[in-house]
Amino acid sequence: MLTDAHGTPLRVSLTGGHRNDVTQLLPLVDGLPPVRGKRGRPRRKPRALYADRGYDHDLYRRRLRERGIVPKIARRGHAHGSGLGRIRWVAEAAIAWLHGPRRLRTRWETRDDMHDALFQLAHCMTLARKIPAF
Repeated sequence: MLTDAHGTPLRVSLTGGHRNDVTQLLPLVDGLPPVRGKRGRPRRKPRALYADRGYDHDLYRRRLRERGIVPKIARRGHAHGSGLGRIRWVAEAAIAWLHGPRRLRTRWETRDDMHDALFQLAHCMTLARKIPAF
């Protein structure tokens, strides 16, 4: 899942349990739609990307820098206390919101497409709660 600074989920994807999360980092970043904000051209990419130790790979850090994104990823083997937890909690909260429906907490579906459909529906429901109505 990729969220903004307020915990609004921007992109979600479903992968197998045996896949490493870092393999989905670049497809999520590349698939971001333009984001409205201040006047002018909409942003196509984030300025910085915060992630936990599971994403600590030099190859992906380099690929993010090539895209103009500053990687703020905790290093493996270093003591905790980097301060990223004060920022990353919004992503953890967004994951908890997505797993709010009981059907998604434990994977009961045997078909990937059915589970993905329920996952995308939960994503839409989370967006409907987070984005103010006009």
